[in-house]
Amino acid sequence: MFTGALAAVRQTAPTAPPFAPTFSTDSTVPSATSGHTAILNALSAPATSSVPFGCPAPTTEPPPSIPARCPTKPESILATLRGAETPGHSVYLSRRGNSIRQHQGILQEGFTQYQADKYQHTDNPNGIINMGTSENKLCYDLLHKRNDTLFIASDVSVGDVVLYLLYCITLQWNVTVLSPSINQNPFCAPASLPQMTQPDMLHIDPALLQYPDWKGHRFLREEVSRFLSHYCGSPRPLRADNVSELNSPLVVLYNGSNAILIPTPFYGVITEDVHLYSSVRLFHVHLDCEPSGSDSRPFHLTVDKLEEAMRKAISEGLNVRAMVLVNPHNPLADVYTPQEMTGFLEFAKRHKLHAIVDEVYMLTVFEDTVTFHSVLSMDSLPDPQRTHVMWGMSKDFAMGGVRVGTVYSDNRDLVEALVKLGVFHGVPGPIQHQIAILLQDKDWINGKFLPENRLRMQAAHRYMTGELQSLGVPYLHRPACFYIWADLRKYLYEPSFVEELSLWRCFLRHKVVLSCGQAFHCSTPGWFRIVFTDRQQHLTLGTFRCFSLLMIAGEENRYREMLIFFPPPFSPSSLFCPVFL
Repeated sequence: MFTGALAAVRQTAPTAPPFAPTFSTDSTVPSATSGHTAILNALSAPATSSVPFGCPAPTTEPPPSIPARCPTKPESILATLRGAETPGHSVYLSRRGNSIRQHQGILQEGFTQYQADKYQHTDNPNGIINMGTSENKLCYDLLHKRNDTLFIASDVSVGDVVLYLLYCITLQWNVTVLSPSINQNPFCAPASLPQMTQPDMLHIDPALLQYPDWKGHRFLREEVSRFLSHYCGSPRPLRADNVSELNSPLVVLYNGSNAILIPTPFYGVITEDVHLYSSVRLFHVHLDCEPSGSDSRPFHLTVDKLEEAMRKAISEGLNVRAMVLVNPHNPLADVYTPQEMTGFLEFAKRHKLHAIVDEVYMLTVFEDTVTFHSVLSMDSLPDPQRTHVMWGMSKDFAMGGVRVGTVYSDNRDLVEALVKLGVFHGVPGPIQHQIAILLQDKDWINGKFLPENRLRMQAAHRYMTGELQSLGVPYLHRPACFYIWADLRKYLYEPSFVEELSLWRCFLRHKVVLSCGQAFHCSTPGWFRIVFTDRQQHLTLGTFRCFSLLMIAGEENRYREMLIFFPPPFSPSSLFCPVFL
């Protein structure tokens, strides 16, 4: 465990352990344990202790006790994120242009700083490690690595082989010819070449360089419809005409006077999507972190909570037109059951709401005991004309940089409206071709990529949950997605979103990006999303930086004293400054 390794850092820097710690499969949230009483004691105390943490202003008074339940409404502090750096009003921009230019969310701020100071093992070892952005960095080799074996058919001519070997040398592939029988015709497709650099992926046709159908090329929409029919378990083949390249349906469904129900916490960039495109209001359905009554799950969404939020919105004079559901969930990583999703969609039908269902994490379930069920697997949707499903390549295939996503809807009016915006958001033709070819390869997807990706996610998840358990940090144990929703409330100096932001900035100051709860509009301060799907070296070092801060700060929250002795970046060697010895 990490805490055990920390005690040995006095002599040597830590090495990256394999992703194989002991992990309990109990799905309950572990309880917190008491922590150290001072920084000096932290250095000599048993490594299994747990410590609260925070960034208070200097004070001689003892910190207040933390109540079991925190405020239910977040403080409005997002506008102060950039402080003095917030751009002033520009005479060259409209009011809306200035609003867009001046906007800066927490997720964007952390990502911007990370981009400017990325950790590199040799070139920038004191750079920032990103454990905040939801990316899967565990399986790039499955997409890009060179394969040592090329299968050649028996009817390939010598000239074909020579030309192909020259081609492979140009691309720096290592090739072994397994079939020496060479006769006459062009070779067949290799059986296991690197997926993103196979010859069929490098195809460039003139049509791919021309303006396409703004829905997306027909061949891509057909492949997406076949792919979703198979992996969503659709009872009947999905139609390519109902697929469009991704633009948020919010753009064409609502006016500025409308409102949308959305359970909190939720993926924070949805706020930016709405802000940049429209003035539609997001009406929050706050989910409680503390189970109560018959509600045994933290942050549990139910139809009753949706109904209550709907009544409240109507009482405030709002015209609610839709609700947004994310399944599997971001940031909770919950996987809703078919019964739950049916209840949510029936609720939407009763109130004539559009149901926008984001299923972008549908293939990220890594526990064998849990199965994801798409709404497209239902025999009949409660209201098919108002149900719209979003999916993309960024999560299931670890291709966030490719920027390919789709909307599937039976509502032809919606699809036609989205097509009009395709001219501004179209995917390049060669990229569409590559994605279509990749989606065709079911043997590779089912036989190699998905099984191996799940195994790696399981191992990384075991590692991170083991570290959280070693510090007594409560968290939600969930079977999907790239992140863990962790409860760091005991580390706050006081239960406020200002202190949560201070804690977030302390992590960032010591070169680790996490995502704090207010970035997801969580109603209770102190929750953080921790991404675990990173390379072992990065994950181990990022975990070390985070947890060593927590351990040494102590429950006295004397973190400002730490900043005097441990100036950033926070490295293993700086942990044991002589001033403490």
